This record gives sequence, C-alpha cells and structure tokens, in this order.
Amino acid sequence: IQVRETQALILAPTRELAVQIQKGLLALGDYMNVQCHACIGGTNVGEDIRKLDYGQHVVAGTPGRVFDMIRRRSLRTRAIKMLVLDEADEMLNKGFKEQIYDVYRYLPPATQVVLISATLPHEILEMTNKFMTDPIRILVKRRVLISTDVWARGLDVPQVSLIINYDLPNNRELYIHRIGRSGRYGRKGVAINFVKNDDIRILRDIEQYYSTQIDEMPMNVADLI
Repeated sequence: IQVRETQALILAPTRELAVQIQKGLLALGDYMNVQCHACIGGTNVGEDIRKLDYGQHVVAGTPGRVFDMIRRRSLRTRAIKMLVLDEADEMLNKGFKEQIYDVYRYLPPATQVVLISATLPHEILEMTNKFMTDPIRILVKRRVLISTDVWARGLDVPQVSLIINYDLPNNRELYIHRIGRSGRYGRKGVAINFVKNDDIRILRDIEQYYSTQIDEMPMNVADLI
C-alpha cells in the first residue's frame, strides 16, 4: 500500500463489470486507503491519464482501454504482481483474445495469473497453458447460491438463469437488484416469487412501481428457464 504503483490488473469483458469491480475493491479497501481506477472505453482518456499518473494500486478495465493506457505509458506495469481475467470466456466471445495477449506481453515474467471462467472451452485451456505454470484448477460444483439482499446487490454471477425470491423485499427498489442477477448479457432469465396472502399488497406495489405485470407461475415453468 505504501508504494503507489499498479500492483494488480483486472480485465473484464464489459465496462459495467469493470466499474462494479472497482466499486467493490474501493469498499473493501476503504480503511487501507487502497486506490483503484476503472479504465474503460467510452470515457475521457485524459481523466484516465490523470488518475493513473496520481497512482493506483489496482486497475480494473476492459482490454482495449487498458492496452491503450499501457501503450501510452500512462499505465506502468513494472510493479504488477497479479493479472486477473474475470469472465474470461465472455472476453473471448467478444473478440478480446489478441488484446489480452498484448497486455500480457507487457507484464513482468513473475506475474501471477488468475483466470475466472464459467466454461472451459479450448481457447481457455490454451490461455492457461500460455499464461500459467502448473496452474491450480478450482472447479465449483455448487449450482445453487443463497444470498441476502446486501450480498445480492453486489453479486455478479455469470449464467444465472433462475432467481427465486423466498420472500418479497419490503423495499420495492431492491426487487430489481434481486432479479437483475439473472438473464445478463442478453441471456434469458426467469424470476419466481413466493407470495403469501399478506404479500399481495407488496406485489401490487412492485407491479405499479415498475409498470409491469407479474403473472402467476405457469405449469411449464421448466420450459421457460
């Protein structure tokens, strides 16, 4: 922390995810005075340069803008100890492979690489062989995640297709944060609500607030997922 140079670099497939990562890191490192900046396309390049010149412990960003900052020598890589590729399969799907390789070539040889992927296509295995030495694979078998409102709001779990609300949130704005975990990146998602008679008023309030109609669950719900 005493050295104000970039020590960790996190690449993400979308601007939204990069910003979410930045916010999470700033919250976690608040009392340690951790500096984190999101380098993403569609924003002011001059602001990126100013922030990077000030010094950032962690940089999260999309591959294109991050590589641009490295080429401009605004993002110095000499102190980087870790590279994290978040949702690596999504980055490959979006055509970022060459840019990821370009970024990697500028990193110190001893950089630790962490690759997070929902699937393991051939390109991902090829990347692990190129970037890692004797990699450790952690395969998560659990297909169900139980969460409170506080955690659900900050979670970004790839390929969630079904959200079940065991109870309706008292705060109607929390409803969209709950069901927004499914159907991301253009995928299809379904939300099921358990509603008691006492909850009908809350349900109607949510419908009115979001100008939508929440239908009774059909018998063929499996076909919708």
